[in-house]
Amino acid sequence: MSTSMRIIPVPALADNYIWLLADAAGNALIVDPGEAAPVLATFRRERLAPAGILLTHHHPDHIGGVPGILAQHPHLPVVAPHDPRITTATRRVSDGERVVFSAPDAGFDVIEIPGHTLSHIAFHGAGVVFAGDTMFSVGCGRLFEGTPAQMLASLDRLAALPDDTQLCCGHEYTAANCAFALNVDPDNVALRERSDAVRSLRSRGEPTLPISLAMERATNPFLRVDSPALRAACSAALDADAAQDRVARFAWLRRAKDEFRAA
Repeated sequence: MSTSMRIIPVPALADNYIWLLADAAGNALIVDPGEAAPVLATFRRERLAPAGILLTHHHPDHIGGVPGILAQHPHLPVVAPHDPRITTATRRVSDGERVVFSAPDAGFDVIEIPGHTLSHIAFHGAGVVFAGDTMFSVGCGRLFEGTPAQMLASLDRLAALPDDTQLCCGHEYTAANCAFALNVDPDNVALRERSDAVRSLRSRGEPTLPISLAMERATNPFLRVDSPALRAACSAALDADAAQDRVARFAWLRRAKDEFRAA
């Protein structure tokens, strides 16, 4: 990513992040605005000018702020997946399409990543991937509409992006995700170091994101279903045949996360 481009996490609602990508001149893209007020306040405080809105999926905590932003900036383009539940879109995009802006000077490849929802997409470009609620740091989203096979394939696609890609996801869940991950991958040194760093960041009220995909591949159990450690954890819970199937291992891991309660 160009050193002149800033990634700005805007806290919203209970634990959401709205993402801004701004150039040195103050032109900024808005990603997944769940509410308008914090975005508009940040634009005033930082002296930014909105250039467009990118939406990853239809959930209200990711699109609820779009009408309020458009009320003040009615001509902004709104790029979204093909989903009629998103009514504010001015452009619908599919897998493999490219979204290009001139100010800020940034282009994004669209990646379809079903699982959390069936129409979920990610935007990859400018050294960043805006992954919505599909991949979290040290975690992944719940399967509200898709299947384990779909979600695992989506995570595989995200994990294949370059090491230095910065993951920008929709929620500050990293501390809880680390607690679960340590429960199933307790000997992972990189994970322990990440957990310590997360604890320190959150104690200061700082975000744990963005984070490199290299770090995610080293610490996120949902990207590590083929690792010996996660295979062993799954083998203790699944029969021999199921433990050999990576989709079955992922499905077990997601169920275990759903049921996990930190001590």
